[in-house]
Amino acid sequence: MAKKVVASLQKKEGKNFAKVIRAVRSEKTDAYTFREEIVTLDQVQDTLKKN
Repeated sequence: MAKKVVASLQKKEGKNFAKVIRAVRSEKTDAYTFREEIVTLDQVQDTLKKN
């Protein structure tokens, strides 16, 4: 599925988007999970700053 998302981001209309992957620690198990978000380029810094 990730390949499909990345391939769609390479189209002309998809160049204004970025895929942000963050590691989030679980409170129950102390294990890390990864959250993926697709945001516009001007929202990337705001997305990375939020907890």
